[in-house]
Formats: sequence, structure tokens, C-alpha cells
Amino acid sequence: MTKSGAGGAGRGLGGYLTLFAALYGAYGALSPFLPAFLGERGASPQQITLFLAAATLTRLVGGPLAGRLADRTGRTRTVLAASLALAAASNLALIAGHDFWSLIAIGIVQAVWTAPLAPLADALALSAARGGRAFEYGWVRASGSAAFIMATILTGFLADFWGSAAGLWVCGAAFAGAAVVATRVATSSHPHSHPEVMSGTMPSRSGFLALVAIPAFRRVVLAAALVIGAHAMHDAFAVIVWREAEISSRTAGLLWSISVAAEILVFLSAGPWLLARIGPPGVIALAAFAGALRWAVQGATTWLPALVAIQGLHGLTFAALHLACLALIERSVPDGLRATALGVYGALGLGLASALLTLASGQLFGVFGIRAFWAMSALSLAAIPLALSLRAGK
Repeated sequence: MTKSGAGGAGRGLGGYLTLFAALYGAYGALSPFLPAFLGERGASPQQITLFLAAATLTRLVGGPLAGRLADRTGRTRTVLAASLALAAASNLALIAGHDFWSLIAIGIVQAVWTAPLAPLADALALSAARGGRAFEYGWVRASGSAAFIMATILTGFLADFWGSAAGLWVCGAAFAGAAVVATRVATSSHPHSHPEVMSGTMPSRSGFLALVAIPAFRRVVLAAALVIGAHAMHDAFAVIVWREAEISSRTAGLLWSISVAAEILVFLSAGPWLLARIGPPGVIALAAFAGALRWAVQGATTWLPALVAIQGLHGLTFAALHLACLALIERSVPDGLRATALGVYGALGLGLASALLTLASGQLFGVFGIRAFWAMSALSLAAIPLALSLRAGK
């Protein structure tokens, strides 16, 4: 139940649907068009890579630190709203930058404020959802995925008229709107229970050291790093492989659309159904097995029917995995560390693993070609024992 009581549940859901749509719509407007914007401002390919790498490294640090600030002050909603407002301002400031060094300086500032947005939004939504008794977290996350797609399509049309800077304008406006919504979303007035608190075994350390002391949290982050990180080769080289196999760009776009549609379906209904029946550890094991199958097939063939068939597995390898990891973090991490935990999960389990495996994918693909996807299959399989250890409570 939300803070406003039983009658507030619907208003809480509406607020979070709007918040996640604005947040992920902003990502959809910015992510595909930022490199092109930098190129239009005269940045070389090497400079674009440097810009993106600097932003990534900044977010790896900024996300956990902002989460810790939110936990220490108990003002997660305020920290999120302030970060969104500053992200909007720094995002629009990029439009005023022209030489590369001013652009990268603004880009680092932008990364500071964008780093905590998704983890803090997740922390608020999980708290307000109260384990599905008010609403399902997957519902609001699905609205984000749908908004990402729509914003990308809309910005593509706008960029045809006004250039890639249109993405920054749309992103800045969406962040600003999300900042307003964040100040008004309902929050839970009741703390969550979790095994460590209930059993009196909550770690005596504070902050990041307390997280390291929680075995379940360590295993969740590592499992996420393996399964999500295994997507790196797909994200970097799938379209290249498909084009070499004479699959058109339009068909490649349809393949991506199938995977995102599966993601939305899992967030909306299939994910909560799976969690209720086989539990979060079982869902992680299922996601890992689905990843192993997906990358094994992709490493073996470019036959279009096979590629169509495996796109639906994205619903398991990303959406179901994410729901299961968040459920286990909510169950095992004390309330006073929740935002910190989500920041670390996003930075290390998702961000750092993806960055490192993207670099490794380039080397593997250069040597083995399409068969390099089998290495990603092996990584996914390695997450299954971790998932089973979570089920056993080890």
C-alpha cells in the first residue's frame, strides 16, 4: 500500500508509470543519437570513443555514491528529483558545447547526474510496490521499455529535420518532466522485512562494506554480470553479422523489435508469473539457460527463422533476470542499504561487466567470427550454479 493509503495505490501506479516512461524515453532519445551529435560537432571516432568511455567510468562511480547518499539521508525521492533536474540542465548544456574538450567536460558532469537515475527510480518503485500488493514493479518497468522504443522512433524523425541535437532536446525535456513527477510519486510508509533483519544477522558494518558482507548480494551481482554481460557481443556485432549474411537493415530492425516486445511481455505478465512459481533463484537459472541457448544458436547460424525464434529469449535473458535480481536484492539487503545496493548492482553487475565484455568481444570476434558467440553461451551457463546456490540459501 502506498503512503496515501488504499486509495492511493492507483495514483502511485500512475505516477510511477509516468516517471519510468519519461526516464526511459529520455534514454531512448539520447543513446542512439549522442555519437552522431558528437560527430556533427567535429569529434573524430577516437574522440567519440573517449567521450563514451569517460562517461561510462564516471557512471560506475557516481551511481553507487548517489545511492549511498540517498540511503544515508533517507531522501531517495529528493536525490532522484535533484539528479533528474541537473541531468536535464547538463544534457541541454551539451548543445552549447562545440570544441571537444568542452563537450567531454560537460559530458562527465552529465554522467554524474545520469548515473543514479535508474537505480534510484528502481528503489522507489520497489518500495512503493510492496512486493506486488500495491502494483507490480514489472508494470512500470514495461512502460519504460515501451517509451524507449517510441522516443527512439520519434527522435529519428526529428533528427531528419533538425540534426542529431534533436535527441538532446528531447532527452533534456523528458528528464525535466521526470524531475517534476519524481517529487510527487507516492512512497511506502512501511519498511520491508528481509531475512537478515528478521533473524538478527544484519551486518554490523555500514555502507559498501555491509553489502560485501551479504553473500546473497555478491552472488546476485555476479550472476547478473555473467548473464547481462553476455549480451555485449550481440549488441556490438549482431547487426554486422546479419548484414554480412545479406539480412536487410529493415529485417534487422524487426529482429530487435521482437526482442524488445518479448522484454515488455515479461515485465508485464510472464516475469511476475515465473517469480511466483519457481522463485527468483529459479528464474535466474532459467534466464542463464536461455542465454546459453540464445548465444549458441546465434554462434551457429544466420538462418533467418532460427534468428527470429531466439529473439523472444531476450525476455528471459534480460527482463526476467532483472526482475529476479531485484527481488533477491529486496529480500536480502536491509532497507538502509537498498539504494546503495541498486547503485552497485547497476554499476558493477550491469555497467562494468558490459564494458569489459564489450572489449573482450571485439578481440574474440576478430579471431573467431560468428563462433565467438559461443563464449557468451559459456558465460551464461556459468551463472546457473550461482543461481542454484541462491536457492539453497548458501
